[in-house]
Amino acid sequence: MLSGKRNSALQILSLLLVFLHCQASSHNYHFVVKEATYTRMCSTKEILAVNGKFPGPVLQLIKVIQSMSMSTTTADTTSLSTGMEQKPVQTEPCPPLEGTIWSHAHSDWSRATVYGAIIVYPKRGASYPFPQPHEEVPIILGQWWKRDIMEVFEEFVRTGGEPNVSDAHTINGQPGDLYPCSKSETFKLFVDENKAYLLRIINAAMNSILFFSIANHNLTLVGADGSYTKPVTGDYIAISPGQTLDALLLTNQQVGQYYMAARAYSSSPAVAFDNTTTTAIVQYNNRNSTPFSSPPILPYLTY
Repeated sequence: MLSGKRNSALQILSLLLVFLHCQASSHNYHFVVKEATYTRMCSTKEILAVNGKFPGPVLQLIKVIQSMSMSTTTADTTSLSTGMEQKPVQTEPCPPLEGTIWSHAHSDWSRATVYGAIIVYPKRGASYPFPQPHEEVPIILGQWWKRDIMEVFEEFVRTGGEPNVSDAHTINGQPGDLYPCSKSETFKLFVDENKAYLLRIINAAMNSILFFSIANHNLTLVGADGSYTKPVTGDYIAISPGQTLDALLLTNQQVGQYYMAARAYSSSPAVAFDNTTTTAIVQYNNRNSTPFSSPPILPYLTY
């Protein structure tokens, strides 16, 4: 399966390079897309990764403008697309954006591991249409297969059936406490009391609508797919594959540990799907420096 991965690696940068031409000022980004060794759930395999990172690097931009020179690049590519929930082709080559979008491979199923967040900040001198958050945190939801991902892809193409169900969902590349051999690497978000945190949530899963929630906390949706929205508050969100959502988390609960969790939506019990739950931990900074004796609280997530 290595040849398929190499062919994918020979394509990975074109659309991203075009996207970066849309910036108001010039920046240089150096990307190396190649195989890297990763271990998840007691199993090790080779995956395609950008600069050896899974998820890939976070790109932080100040402004995206609407004009560019459509030049070609000599880089060999898969295409690394800038994801805005894969909407129809835009009428403008560089639509105005602010908020969260994402980059991902656009060759076969290479995007199962080749993806990363793109954050577009307000232009200098401007502010968010909501209170300035204390901190901003990318939360990237994904899927993980123990098998080589190209073997999974080639098998369902050959048979004409559905792809094998993933072995796990992930938050920032980690399955979380509820999977074997995963607890020590679970992603943790350390927070202070009574602060607002802007979660830049991306659904990088291949084929799953995901429910996402944080135990005992509400989320206020303030943006989607690179634009701001009217604020809506609830105790969970549903996010489609390829979609991005910006949500404010107010840390107004008792000092302790709380799970953030995600699991797949299922429209039919007859259709096989990954019904496991991925978790990360929101941990309040403890002034007493006393270890928490209770395990994190798990949110309720519907199917």
